[in-house]
Amino acid sequence: MSKKRHSAESDPAGDRRAQISTLSQEYSAGRVLPPHFHDRDQLVYASRGVMTVRTGDGMWVVPAHRAVWIPAGVPHSITMSGSVAMRTLYMTRRLARGLPRSCCVANVSPLLKELILHACAIGALRRTDTRQRHLIHVILDQLVGIALVPLQLPTPSDPRALRVATMLLDDPSDRQPLTRICQDAGASKRTLERLFQHDVGMTFGKWRQQLRLLEALRLLADGAKVTHAALESGYSTPSAFASMFRKALGTTPSQYFTADAHGHPRV
Repeated sequence: MSKKRHSAESDPAGDRRAQISTLSQEYSAGRVLPPHFHDRDQLVYASRGVMTVRTGDGMWVVPAHRAVWIPAGVPHSITMSGSVAMRTLYMTRRLARGLPRSCCVANVSPLLKELILHACAIGALRRTDTRQRHLIHVILDQLVGIALVPLQLPTPSDPRALRVATMLLDDPSDRQPLTRICQDAGASKRTLERLFQHDVGMTFGKWRQQLRLLEALRLLADGAKVTHAALESGYSTPSAFASMFRKALGTTPSQYFTADAHGHPRV
């Protein structure tokens, strides 16, 4: 068990007799849920607003109409960008066997959205109830092969790479060249590139691009205009941001925040 686990508080989740228990909660912009963990797996869905989930392994940004999967026992904090409507399914461990044992962000289909909302309206689902047992099976069926979204930023473990990551997390708009950053980190450019590739599985440049994309998503969720979000997150121009956004998420920033996860207009 990691030291970070010891610093987080356990948060028992819902009805202990239910295979799936639920939580429906509204949060104001800027609200932070401090580090905690659950003894159940959880699927946290944002029907409005953007959530930023942080663990010892990295950061995940969860826009509206997406969900973050958090396995049982993983200490995490959640920060709200914009007003957030959170709907959570707490599942007995490994009930959803097809999902990974690490955090991830996933698209939520229109059917899965309605199933989450229906389950939250009921409050808890037990297999002893025939109708609820059928609902549990449909939810689990919808979670098989769920589409994952590249909205995560892994945290490097090497002290030199972590020093660079922390510096840029504090100021994503920092446009210093890599050579200058290397001087501050006490490592050569070649060494830093090797450390990021080894620790997080991507180049430093890719990691920095991902950081800027996630920062821009949070700013847009807070109501920022595209130009402001682009410049504040470190892009040289709004068009450069739009191009990277489309490459990563398959649509434009304005369309992303006015459509659901499958491109359909929100209602």
